[in-house]
Amino acid sequence: MGILSNLEPKSVWKYFEDICKIPHGSGNEKAVSDYCVAFAREHGLEVWQDEAWNVVIVKEASAGYEDREPLILQGHLDMVCEKKPDCDIDFEKDGLRLVVDGDYVCADGTTLGGDDGIAIAYALAALSDESLPHPRLEAVFTTSEEVGMDGAAALDVSMLKGHTVLNMDSEEEGILLAGCAGGCSVGISLLAEHKKKSGIHAVLTVEGLLGGHSGAEINRGRGNANRLLAAVLADLVKETECALISINGGQKDNAIPRECHADLLFPEELSEAARQKAVQCCAACGERLKQEYGAADPDLSVQLQFRDRTEVDVFSESSYEHAMALLTSLPNGVICMSRDIEGLVQTSLNLGVVKTDEEKLVLRYSVRSSVLSEKEALVEQIRQSVYQEGGSMTVNGDYPAWEYRRDSPFRDDCVRIYRELFGTEPKVEAIHAGLECGLLASKIPDLDCISMGPQMHDIHTTEERLSVSSVERMWRYILKIIQR
Repeated sequence: MGILSNLEPKSVWKYFEDICKIPHGSGNEKAVSDYCVAFAREHGLEVWQDEAWNVVIVKEASAGYEDREPLILQGHLDMVCEKKPDCDIDFEKDGLRLVVDGDYVCADGTTLGGDDGIAIAYALAALSDESLPHPRLEAVFTTSEEVGMDGAAALDVSMLKGHTVLNMDSEEEGILLAGCAGGCSVGISLLAEHKKKSGIHAVLTVEGLLGGHSGAEINRGRGNANRLLAAVLADLVKETECALISINGGQKDNAIPRECHADLLFPEELSEAARQKAVQCCAACGERLKQEYGAADPDLSVQLQFRDRTEVDVFSESSYEHAMALLTSLPNGVICMSRDIEGLVQTSLNLGVVKTDEEKLVLRYSVRSSVLSEKEALVEQIRQSVYQEGGSMTVNGDYPAWEYRRDSPFRDDCVRIYRELFGTEPKVEAIHAGLECGLLASKIPDLDCISMGPQMHDIHTTEERLSVSSVERMWRYILKIIQR
């Protein structure tokens, strides 16, 4: 018996639990892709699998539905892999440890991957239901969505006949998405000169932040651990004599980092007074940051811990200055709000990853905008700053915005069905997160698309949870859409 075997609808939770047993972080989707291919062959369905591990499964229309417009059911196979510091799961080879907590399903110590495992489970459940009247169903499962939508970019759509897409990659029940931002990933590399030095090792830590999705939650005022640590470090270097050994924070460019650590070296003959001054400086910075971010990040913590004497390579003065110039002067967070849709972020960026190795400092940003010219201008602004500091830059995973259609028969159908099924009017919105609908629209002429999904909370974090009751309600909704 599976952990989720008592939940309804049983078929949806069965496939979701199967998916959670298979490691499927971005770049590691072959096994889950093969699982979907095996499912299709077991059910006698047409299936295609490409070199990017995208999967397309086709089920021909049931009797009486042959003349209906085909419907594309779409989701992505990969998940964001985040875990708590004490979690021993290896995302490359281990499945998730599922937990049912009241109305929620979550994973012990890790992200759940409800984004977007539940979409794949919905589609497989629909494809396996022989009693469901349906038009031609075309299930499109893409890879590497969370790291730039590389799968959707590589997807060959020539086997698809549908021009209507039900994307199931949203996380708020009752909201139908009809547009999204475009974006890209920016990688920055700065060569760092080092010099050997003896002294006392110390670790500066900023932790306890909520983090979250760098698109959907960028406007919630949450702190970015990488940026906050850089600010504390700048004050500490002004007030004390210390050098930078390394700095590392965040794991994904599209997740707001929750914690960041810097290894520092203080003078070998460090007096007790100097030690206390450094600790007090960090404490004062922590109090200041709590005043600024406490409402959004009540558990924010800044700590400085001294370790043993050591001899180690540290950043040269020049390399430290260039590194700090990039860490502190480049913009971060919300850049511009939409002038057309109230409350919608139009342009933003997120410093998701900072890491150092023996030769260089690496920064990774997620850049988003629903206005192409603003996205391009922001990338160029970053480029000029990087070049000024002697660094290099790459842009990857560029994907287009999904533009809102004023005339959308499919959207009208989805609104009507929701109203009839639940007795309330759904909200139709655009979001500041990336969805693959924009790439699909660039490949399929006259695409009519809606994105929806069950209620999820804190996606891309270890607190991610998926509502059981909402999964059931949205399953009934999906079935009505298929039969519309």
